Amino acid sequence: MNHALLLAFCIGFVAGLRSLVTPAVVSWAAHLGWLPLRGTPLSWMASPIAVGIWSILAVLELIADVAPKTPPRTAPASLAVRVVTGGLCGACLAASGGAMLWVGAVLGILGAMIGAYTGFFARRGLVNGLKVKDFFIAIPEDIVAIVLAWLITR
Repeated sequence: MNHALLLAFCIGFVAGLRSLVTPAVVSWAAHLGWLPLRGTPLSWMASPIAVGIWSILAVLELIADVAPKTPPRTAPASLAVRVVTGGLCGACLAASGGAMLWVGAVLGILGAMIGAYTGFFARRGLVNGLKVKDFFIAIPEDIVAIVLAWLITR
């Protein structure tokens, strides 16, 4: 159970990096049976409809992330989405490990807040320090977020 709660925090951290990619990966993991959510209130995350919706939203997020007009992840609306998806994904990881959903949600929210600010300052620091366009940091960050979410859900 402690392992599930640690993973809930970690998946929340990833949601702080990519708010919609993370629930897409969690939904796929549940759909493929990697995360046993059957019989929990979050079993809907494994449905083909949830997988489809989250996947479309994730692709749109990856496209929007490299657009110059995209607001920072620490803007109120962006942060709110990260908190919600971090909590949802944290609850899913907790449920899959038999832990209490609300504890997983709280840890996911905490992870999302830390991930959002860590990602914001790391990306800004890399762009300024390496003197490159944001795009050249955004793409590797996308890959890191997808890989981390996949590893956490496996």
